[in-house]
Amino acid sequence: MAAKPRFRNDAHDASAADSEDRKHPVDETLPPLKMFTSGLQHVAAMYAGVVAPPLIVGAAVGLSGTELTFLTGASLFTAGLATFLQTLGVWKIGARLPFVNGVTFAGVAPMLAIVDTTDDKADALPIIFGAIIVAGVLGFVAAPYFSKLVRFFPPVVTGTVITLIGVSLLPVAFGWAQGPDPSAEDYGSTTFLTLAAITLVVVLVLRRFTRGFLKQVAVLVGLVIGTLIAIPFGVTDFSPVTEASVVGFPSPFHFGAPQFAVAAIVSMCVVMLVSMTESTADMLALGEIVERPADEKTIAAGLRADTLGSALSPFFNGFMCSAFAQNIGLVAMTRIRSRFVVACGGGFLVLMGLSPVAASLISVVPRPVLGGAGVVLFGSVAASGIQTLVKAGLEKDNNVLIVAVSLAVGIIPITEPEFYHAFPETAKIILDSGISTGCVAAVLLNLVFNHLGRGRDEDTVTAPMEPGEEISGARTAKAAHVH
Repeated sequence: MAAKPRFRNDAHDASAADSEDRKHPVDETLPPLKMFTSGLQHVAAMYAGVVAPPLIVGAAVGLSGTELTFLTGASLFTAGLATFLQTLGVWKIGARLPFVNGVTFAGVAPMLAIVDTTDDKADALPIIFGAIIVAGVLGFVAAPYFSKLVRFFPPVVTGTVITLIGVSLLPVAFGWAQGPDPSAEDYGSTTFLTLAAITLVVVLVLRRFTRGFLKQVAVLVGLVIGTLIAIPFGVTDFSPVTEASVVGFPSPFHFGAPQFAVAAIVSMCVVMLVSMTESTADMLALGEIVERPADEKTIAAGLRADTLGSALSPFFNGFMCSAFAQNIGLVAMTRIRSRFVVACGGGFLVLMGLSPVAASLISVVPRPVLGGAGVVLFGSVAASGIQTLVKAGLEKDNNVLIVAVSLAVGIIPITEPEFYHAFPETAKIILDSGISTGCVAAVLLNLVFNHLGRGRDEDTVTAPMEPGEEISGARTAKAAHVH
């Protein structure tokens, strides 16, 4: 009789030991082919976002085509290095989550302002690089203190921010779907929109009717098929491949030694704070998706990777780095959670930075094709945010108000881009980021409604309110009847 309990306990102990030995999906390595294609899929999803800032800033400085290619390759190279820091980690640096890092678009407007205020355009890039180095170093020092803000991110806040990330990215996909040049006559033509729709349908069909490996790389296959279909329409441009050189290394300080101007440094420090806020939100979002919640320690390590990557980028002619929200949607959709897959993508970025020909292969994918895939990717982020909000206790009237107002504040820059036109340029750096403003609003409203004084937890909303209806004893009775 005594043997049975002993057998049962031994089996339980063995099961517990197996559970402890089993790796979390984030730490698993995949077969080489799957690792290769999944990593390439991440690069395809974020490529346009990485190359756009250097192209915009380089053009403003007046760089030649050759120099623009060099600056773009440098951004790809430094994005790969920053991705290694974030995914593989060194010491207390790196969130060790499947994060792709690249050039943050938040710095484009301030960098253009620096270019405009620089008399000799040849000094513009050195001044920008000097400001980024200082902002990166200061951000690295501040990372462990900034990470303590995680206590102010309960599900009602994180769900709101994750939803805003997806909603903020969707206009990017819609812009891609309309074509590469907003000033062109064929921008938004039926040809471009049809290519975007075909790509979207291909991705959806593959996700619905295939399984296993093919289902997980549906976005990559959709991009390939969409690119091939675009060839007869004359939309696919192969000239970047034929004109690119095979090898090119981003030589340190190619545009001159960094210069340190106070106004530029202050401007980029503000951008760094915005970037750190968005990265914190991104880490919280990804932690929920991969089922490894990002705690204070993880966020501090992730912010160190962002800021160190930013501080090192100018040495190789790169700009400020930040986590790429686009790739969160890819993780959410494919359910491939391995950080080593993203590290493989970082390897591709480094190789593309060292080989312009390799970089040009990704650039062949037409913008409308990217737009079609982007609808799925970015929409998946918003859907993940809604899933988090479901867990946030939206039966509480306070939480409904927090979500409602925060989403509204965050959507302002998307729906009304000129809403803050009368504000100073420094303030607009923050205000023009819907993710940042929505995040700040959600944190502050959560403090006011759920922490300061006595909250009204008894006020619940279990069904949509009718126009003019107020929470009352009658409504409570109605809610009870619903249950």
